[in-house]
Amino acid sequence: MAKVEQTEGYLEGKILIAMPNMADPRFSRSVIFLCAHNAEGAMGLVLNKHLESLSFGELLSQLEIRPDEAVVEHRVHFGGPVESGRGFVLHSDDYTQDGTLKIGSGIALTETIDILRAIARGDGPLRALMALGYAGWGPGQLESEIHDNAWLHASADSEIVFDEDLGAKWERAMAKLGIGLDNLSGASGHA
Repeated sequence: MAKVEQTEGYLEGKILIAMPNMADPRFSRSVIFLCAHNAEGAMGLVLNKHLESLSFGELLSQLEIRPDEAVVEHRVHFGGPVESGRGFVLHSDDYTQDGTLKIGSGIALTETIDILRAIARGDGPLRALMALGYAGWGPGQLESEIHDNAWLHASADSEIVFDEDLGAKWERAMAKLGIGLDNLSGASGHA
């Protein structure tokens, strides 16, 4: 009998939504796409905070990639505080290469420079979010934070993930859950 990987109770491919009482300013009002979540921990990318200090053109220049003139400028996102020099591209799954991880819901993750070259040529994925750094949790840490009322979670969809209106993502993610912001409490409790 083949071994079945235990995935029940894990949130890979979902979004995390910071509660209004989030104490860590790096994650205040953040929406995070969880790229991986298992017994060893979790890894995700912040979807609604961009780096004002670095443009896509500057990133390409630093990597010595010359873009086609017709290539549209993209934002570079703050993916999270861990390994802030490491780059990730969260993208639509219409583009794949060796090393692309298909996460589900039409979303994939690629970490190689080749995807940046493809985007610069204009033949990359239809939708993409470039990020430096990531959010990471050790074993049981994310579950503990959820239990302590720091995060809500919801199904991901490409509109929340790739929408350019970063200022409205947090409210839209909350609305996806059907929760009115005036009804939220920072206090956790048990019935």
